[in-house]
Amino acid sequence: MGQMDINLRKTIQSDIFDYQALSDALKEYASPRDKISDLLKKKIIVRIKKGLYVFGETLRQNPVPRELLANLIYGPSYVSLDYALHFHGFVPERSEALTSVCLGRSRKFSTPFGLFLYRSIPASAYNTGMLRIETESERAFLMAAPDKALADKIVMERGTPISTQKEMLAFLTEDLRVDSGILRSLDSRRFSDFADAFRSRKLRLLSALIKRLQHNNQETSHE
Repeated sequence: MGQMDINLRKTIQSDIFDYQALSDALKEYASPRDKISDLLKKKIIVRIKKGLYVFGETLRQNPVPRELLANLIYGPSYVSLDYALHFHGFVPERSEALTSVCLGRSRKFSTPFGLFLYRSIPASAYNTGMLRIETESERAFLMAAPDKALADKIVMERGTPISTQKEMLAFLTEDLRVDSGILRSLDSRRFSDFADAFRSRKLRLLSALIKRLQHNNQETSHE
């Protein structure tokens, strides 16, 4: 690692940076583009997608949060669906792809840090149920709250017929393997609000199902 690489690290403070920051740091070179190609070849920097880079392992100061990359690769977006459900402990299965919801069209990106999937949702449903989560490097990423991630997943589910509370319960407990205790702890009013935002009959079913599970649990506890 040469002095130039060390100076580059001093000039660019963040482990994740865009093309503008990189070209500004290399403006003294006669051909910054050629220098960028050289840095990529030597793995001093790594291209995530066109215009977005991270430092290679020799210059990286902190682990790169994939959740933060997901926000930056394509947006506006925030992490949700399968990845967020596992992150929050709602489902046992870990998603290898990092899944997000977005306002633009659905996309996928294959990168050196894995596969990033984006599913489009209506603008009316986008600005609800979003959390800001701090990373160890004092940067933050956006992720769906647990119940919003579940709402997003249910609305996006196309392969399973869900038209009754029984079918909804089977999908949640058998397909997703959500614990019944988690279901009883959910706020039915939140899913009613999500149903309005999505105009989703399935989310109204879930809201009613949560109420029924909670009612049945109360009756059992009083016996």
